[in-house]
Amino acid sequence: MIVLTLLAAVLVGVALAVLGGGGSILTVPILVYLAGQDPKQAIAMSLFVVGVTSAVGAVAHARAGRVRWRTGLVFGAAGMAGAYGGGRLAQFIPGTWLLVGFALMMIATAVAMIRGRREGVQAKPHGELPIGRVVAEGVAVGAVTGLVGAGGGFLVVPALALLGGLPMAVAVGTSLVVIAMKSFAGLAGYLATVHVDWTLAVLVTLAAVAGSLAGGRLAGRIPETVLRKGFGWFVLVMGGFVLAQQVPVAAWIVPVVLAAAGGGAWLVHLKRRKVTAGGGPE
Repeated sequence: MIVLTLLAAVLVGVALAVLGGGGSILTVPILVYLAGQDPKQAIAMSLFVVGVTSAVGAVAHARAGRVRWRTGLVFGAAGMAGAYGGGRLAQFIPGTWLLVGFALMMIATAVAMIRGRREGVQAKPHGELPIGRVVAEGVAVGAVTGLVGAGGGFLVVPALALLGGLPMAVAVGTSLVVIAMKSFAGLAGYLATVHVDWTLAVLVTLAAVAGSLAGGRLAGRIPETVLRKGFGWFVLVMGGFVLAQQVPVAAWIVPVVLAAAGGGAWLVHLKRRKVTAGGGPE
């Protein structure tokens, strides 16, 4: 199982490098179901793995000029406060509840990825977010990250790309700076009450870093729409699996939810194709 865990960790690194997110969404299930870690231990360990991997990935993006430092550092600093608070709050919540929240976050994220941007939504021409908005969104995203170990990059990247007007590649690079800062803050909150298997954590981190370096070379070569939707479906299935494992009644509810979400996403896709083919309004 350790071999499977390390191979899966490589995928975590690739996801972070290419998408600017998805690290914890993959890492927590890997550590729980492949490495046999307790949910809270898995979340704490995932914060370390993702934090180090994101920091390494951010260096490569920075060298290529794909990091907006002022926005990233302000967002990250606000996110650290929220992540630390979320990590401390987690000690009062049962591990099963955390995994249920984690699974719901996965499903919501997957649906958003599959649907993509709405037609007519355009990025602003300037890249810096207002400081007040950066702080508010940073604290909120950080709290989610620290509490359930997820929601970092997949919330930060859309905020930077749509609200901040950053090009997608720059939003991905900048998000890695934010994710690294928030992950270490969330880890600090968890370490007050949770023991981490550092040997396993280091091994998984090394595998993820290797994947990140490989993924950095793939960035920009895979069509964004294909990658985003394919990864979205994968996360949707994983989220349904985690939810079914934690909530018995979900054994029959989850297939209905997944079918409804998939059907809705497919209808939206068909509608967009018709609008595009017919030259309808943008």
